[in-house]
Amino acid sequence: QVQLVESGGGLVQPGGSLRLSCAASGFIFSNYAMRWYRQAPGKERELVAGISSAGGSTNYADCVKGRFSMSRDNAKNTLYLQMNSLKPEDTAVYYCNAVRLNTVYWGQGTQVTVSS
Repeated sequence: QVQLVESGGGLVQPGGSLRLSCAASGFIFSNYAMRWYRQAPGKERELVAGISSAGGSTNYADCVKGRFSMSRDNAKNTLYLQMNSLKPEDTAVYYCNAVRLNTVYWGQGTQVTVSS
């Protein structure tokens, strides 16, 4: 059974940091490119960051570039998103996503709220 389980979300003040994790199981994690998406209330889901299957290549949305850092540990089947200098506009549900050819898996999401 394929599972992607996000964790690490919560309430943080503006300027603070959070580290999201996504634990994968039920598929060969190291064969899949991984992505983080987010969806704010009333908005469409947007791509935040992506990483190649081996972890050698990353890319980021302009709105998070320089503040967020994505990584993966293929030995632990885990994906990470380090989020620094958080802003209220980063408030959203964050989802991890696994992609290989025509196969896509989604997690259930974790809420991140940035507010004073």
